[in-house]
Amino acid sequence: MRNVMELKDNWMFVKEAENAADAASKKGTAVSLPHTWNAVDGQDGGNDYHRGTCWYVTKFQKPELEAGSQVYVEFLGASVIADVYLNGEAVAHHEGGYSTFRVNLTDKLQEENVLAVALNNADNNYVYPQKADFTFYGGLYRDVNVISVPETHFDLDYYGTHGIAVTPIVEGANASVEVEVFVTDATEEDTLEYVIKNGDEVIATKSVSANETKVTFEIENVHLWNGRKDPHLYTAEVTLKRNDTVLDERSTRFGCRTFVIDPEKGFILNGERYPLHGVSRHQDRPHIGNALTHKEHKEDIELILEMGANTIRLAHYQHDQYIYDLCDETGLVANVKATDDNG
Repeated sequence: MRNVMELKDNWMFVKEAENAADAASKKGTAVSLPHTWNAVDGQDGGNDYHRGTCWYVTKFQKPELEAGSQVYVEFLGASVIADVYLNGEAVAHHEGGYSTFRVNLTDKLQEENVLAVALNNADNNYVYPQKADFTFYGGLYRDVNVISVPETHFDLDYYGTHGIAVTPIVEGANASVEVEVFVTDATEEDTLEYVIKNGDEVIATKSVSANETKVTFEIENVHLWNGRKDPHLYTAEVTLKRNDTVLDERSTRFGCRTFVIDPEKGFILNGERYPLHGVSRHQDRPHIGNALTHKEHKEDIELILEMGANTIRLAHYQHDQYIYDLCDETGLVANVKATDDNG
């Protein structure tokens, strides 16, 4: 089964170091994640905040593993350019401060491991966005996890996704729901069990070979996701099994709805005009920068709802997955804008 170990505490922040070994040898400043080094100087309006390469160092024990198990380290947000080192050895380079990425550490693990991450938020001419009216914070400003999975598992290398995708299409009173999963190293004896739930009620199931990674369900008299009025969500669950032994599991919630953007009538949700009134939201706070926890994310959504908004413009990058989940739960129409007009 999948095991997730959060690496929140016991990090050392090192502002300057020549390399991973040098960073690991320095005392630094003890911090917990999420963290940014621009929480104060990135918000004084002077555009003189510290931009360069800083380091984060922590230690963790090798997880207990069965034969063939794989171990990944997962970064939900590391800004802006990340170089990852395990026990002094370079294991990954990632460009982009807002996207999840994972690194397979299996073959390089020791009993006790030193994880060092160099983050660079200096001005450059090759990582988007290039120009903006917001701060390019540096740091491990979202969670970091160590994930261990059996050799056969839902994919952890597929573009930082969760290994499951749901596409609902409403057709009259019913909905056609396609569920697709991404599986690594499945064998002929492996099976996938798909389940669709409406709340706690199981409304559809399918058990197929693990090679059948895309199935379609029909939901009759579908309960529509209808914005603030009725943000109804279904759940898709998929279990990967071998001889009735559970290897891995994935689940996600989804809403069934139709929408049209008409130049004359505006936004149309489920066949009815749905005037949009909302705000643009950045992922930062005074004295916290962009290192927000679920508490601050939820407070932001609650404030937006209190204003009477029914839509939110997520400027200008991938936000924390928790924000998208809250939008689904509360009925906010999310306007996802990847970059601003300047790139």
